[in-house]
Amino acid sequence: MSFKLTSQSFRDGDYLPEAHILSKDFGFGCAGGNRSPHLAWSDAPSGTKSFAVTCYDPDAPTGSGFWHWLVVNIPASVTELALDAGNPRSPKLPDGAMQTRTDFGAAGYGGPCPPPNDHPHRYIFTVFAVSQEKLPVTPDTSAAVVGFNLNFNTLAKATLMGLFKR
Repeated sequence: MSFKLTSQSFRDGDYLPEAHILSKDFGFGCAGGNRSPHLAWSDAPSGTKSFAVTCYDPDAPTGSGFWHWLVVNIPASVTELALDAGNPRSPKLPDGAMQTRTDFGAAGYGGPCPPPNDHPHRYIFTVFAVSQEKLPVTPDTSAAVVGFNLNFNTLAKATLMGLFKR
């Protein structure tokens, strides 16, 4: 068996529905629902003490991609995140889990919104099986530092890729 990530919100390689696209509140010119997708995982490796979930756009015209969502310290007993769990005003995140700062500057899910007329961007949703119960990060920790910690504490990871173009 291998570590697997699935979603009721989209299939691997599909275009993401409007519900998951950045809302107009962010001022980037998109008008989606900005709801993080449902994600579920199975067959985590032995020794998993927690999970982390990220959403990353490697195609963003920044030179370093763009981090749209980071959740760490998800208890090992949890195997899914509900639709809209990334909403900082929603109680849907599992107890103990913590969202950290995205490239939008705050913790919480920020949906896709690539530049108009650009090629389709890839949004890589990754679940990490982590060897530590808690990573030494805070809600204000940058995505790069979260990634650094994940690099040294990941037992396995699984991904789904969604697309979006405007």
